[in-house]
Amino acid sequence: MERFTRIRLFLGEERFQKLQASSVTVVGLGAVGGYVVEGLARAGINQLRLVDFDTVQPSNINRQILALETTLGRPKTEVARERVLDINSSCEVEALQVFAGEETMEDILTPAPDLLIDAIDSLNPKVQLLTAAYYRRIPILSSMGAALRTDPAKIQFGDLFATRKCPLARRLRKRLRHNGIEQGIECIYSTEEVDFDYQPPERDGDSGHPFSDRGRARRTLGSLPTLTGIFGLCLANRAILQLAGK
Repeated sequence: MERFTRIRLFLGEERFQKLQASSVTVVGLGAVGGYVVEGLARAGINQLRLVDFDTVQPSNINRQILALETTLGRPKTEVARERVLDINSSCEVEALQVFAGEETMEDILTPAPDLLIDAIDSLNPKVQLLTAAYYRRIPILSSMGAALRTDPAKIQFGDLFATRKCPLARRLRKRLRHNGIEQGIECIYSTEEVDFDYQPPERDGDSGHPFSDRGRARRTLGSLPTLTGIFGLCLANRAILQLAGK
């Protein structure tokens, strides 16, 4: 297809075909996850499972690619599916409007994708998802905290258990060790210093969705549309090269 000419030229036909045949599950379609889906769809990946429980809220517009005045109030999974099909109508898109919890892990991770991308910003669901995928031996790319950051030069990839200066990663490590996990989860994170310790929790402004009573209450954090988008596109870039074997 002409729309994928440039990525074909970049990867070569064999690697492009390998990329197209790959299946990816993206959990969390917010500020980071929306840009992940954008990058994957434009690269020509033909099998996507998109998971999010939320609907588009006015407070999403400053940083989420799926959030427009015309999409307010709609499920993010539905909006994302339509956008992917507008980019590549041949893509097989499965949209799951479910909360990531123990009771939904089977639906989210079965059949097992070639790659799971975790873009959840809530601690409890993130721990449950990463634990379930790890023990199913599903390759993972996970996003750590992008809010409060301003410096793209301090974004990097590494094992979650080797990260520095990320409060979310620090909390995750403690919880994952309790689940018997000590290494083996690749993530994107920032080494930029931030003044945040996850206390005290409160409900954020992105409320009003059908599952707003689920999960741990959390503080509202300031974020730039640029840094969260860079996190998402870097994750998509990593996924593309990994799946293509480049």
